[in-house]
Amino acid sequence: MTKKLAALTLSTALVAFAAPVFAQNQGDWTVGVGVGYLDPKSDNGSLAGLDADVDSDTRPIFTAEYFVRDNLGIELLAATPFSHEVTLGGSLDAGTVKHLPPTLSLNYHFPTNSVWKPYVGAGINYTIFFDEKSALGDLELDNSVGLALQAGLDYMVTEKGAVRLNVRWFDIDSDVKLNGTDIGTAEIDPWLVGVSYVHRF
Repeated sequence: MTKKLAALTLSTALVAFAAPVFAQNQGDWTVGVGVGYLDPKSDNGSLAGLDADVDSDTRPIFTAEYFVRDNLGIELLAATPFSHEVTLGGSLDAGTVKHLPPTLSLNYHFPTNSVWKPYVGAGINYTIFFDEKSALGDLELDNSVGLALQAGLDYMVTEKGAVRLNVRWFDIDSDVKLNGTDIGTAEIDPWLVGVSYVHRF
């Protein structure tokens, strides 16, 4: 009897261990709210013959994801406007600019048997620049379309809620004009490090 009970207990434990925990199922929705730190690469190209530098910013970020298949979701990233100061030649204050980074990604969430759930994704970013200001004249940055990549990790705090840490990279290049004259291309190509709470419906 003891051997049968032990065998039954072991079998139950193995079945429980093999079963996916908190799986992302086809038809599920998730919504995430958090904060993101956007850090452009160190070399931002040349504008008017001078090296350009675009500084970092931190803003609220939002995500919505729909699972078209088990563990495979289409995600939209949105944020409040990021604001950046642009410096030329290491000291010349060229102005400020704001942008919105809506990004559509296809994400694959790895099925695991634990509360830790990694995922990867790739998609398209459309960056909208606006509210450009400069003491040098009329500053204008063209909108940008480029590749976006990401990797993340969810930690399930409840059956439907998770804390998410993720890192994204965006290919963002923008042609820049000053007083209507082309002065170069801003090569921003930032990393976005985000921390969010994500809820599944």
